[in-house]
Amino acid sequence: MEAFCAEHGVSRSWFYKIRARSLAGGMMGAIEPTSTRPESSPNRTPEAMIELVVAMRGQMKSEGMDYGPLSVLSRLRRNGFTDLPSRATVARVFTAAGVVKAEPRKKPRSSYRRFVYPAPNCLWQIDAFEWTLSTGMLCVVFQIIDDHSRLALATLAWPAENAAGALRVVEQAISRHGVPQKFLSDNGIAFNPTRRGYSGQLVVFLQSLGVEPITGKPYKPTTQGKNERFHRTIHLYLNAHPVAATIAELQVQIDTFDVIYNTQREHQSLSGHQTPQEAWDRTPAIASPTPPVVVLEVEPVVEPPAMTITSPTVLAMLADASARQATPPGEAIRVVTPNGKTGVLSMNFKIGTYYAGQTVHIRWTYKIIDFYDTQGTLIATYPMPPKGTTYIGNGLTRRNALYSKTATTIPKPGPESDVSITL
Repeated sequence: MEAFCAEHGVSRSWFYKIRARSLAGGMMGAIEPTSTRPESSPNRTPEAMIELVVAMRGQMKSEGMDYGPLSVLSRLRRNGFTDLPSRATVARVFTAAGVVKAEPRKKPRSSYRRFVYPAPNCLWQIDAFEWTLSTGMLCVVFQIIDDHSRLALATLAWPAENAAGALRVVEQAISRHGVPQKFLSDNGIAFNPTRRGYSGQLVVFLQSLGVEPITGKPYKPTTQGKNERFHRTIHLYLNAHPVAATIAELQVQIDTFDVIYNTQREHQSLSGHQTPQEAWDRTPAIASPTPPVVVLEVEPVVEPPAMTITSPTVLAMLADASARQATPPGEAIRVVTPNGKTGVLSMNFKIGTYYAGQTVHIRWTYKIIDFYDTQGTLIATYPMPPKGTTYIGNGLTRRNALYSKTATTIPKPGPESDVSITL
């Protein structure tokens, strides 16, 4: 036997192994390949755990939540399970179960330049995405998150992506969480059109609070990557639930999602298996910025000389001018008719056929009525017409539209728009 092994260059153990297989199964049993699987695998993942992680993945997918290996392990950990397998093991279990598809190797996360501010309220990010209701109506969803904790500060369903919606969601976030130091957005007209050569309503509002508005480079969405990723998470949730029929129903859905996202779902970018709310509570928020000091030049008030008006014509004109103060401030959304008109406060306004079919946002005070397009740009402003007026032409529309492109404030009607009386 030793001479045979030496002649053929094989070991003694191999010789005895082949001889045993030959005695047990004959010559064919000795040459056929056999399994090398061990009789026992003490470190193999138990079947019960395999069934648990696969079932949890299916449940999270039906709920509209992220259902990758880390998300599944996070949910199990939050539910009190211990001795959980590693992320790699869970990934192999999903592949073996056939519930995932092989994807090309992606760009590693380490290749991106990540930035994280040290405390809550150092930087907020805002963005919006479009959503279609079951009626076919297209609306938008504004989202604001905190850069440090990833907390969803405020989410708002709105008819269009305009400055009015952006201001509304920012005001909600500030009322709940304070004022941030910096505010990041893209270069959209509704957010920060500074790179376009003029300032927007949201920028003016933030600067009045001492907040520094900043934007990412054009065509570089990775700067707002945290918010872009947030869109994907809420898309999963909304797609897994019945499509809302109205903006109010959509708002209820996203409010429910915000609670789950902030308090129940561990965020993978946060260390220590934290939820955004836990990360927010762990670090004190930074102090609010100091608003800029504005010095106003107050002109002395000159009391007009007392006089008595007895003319019936003059008294009637003064009564009409006084009636304009009786309309309380408010706002409305209208669609411009094909002939360029829109109605509000029982009056028809000529906006112009250029805006036919478009949605306009209307705001009025005691003295003026302003018309904005869907991007939040002022397109027309009128003094409040006297009582009984039913139609107003667009004699001022072109002048005000031109002015709104070069100014950041809305011109208030001066003495030239008041009733002129010669005694």
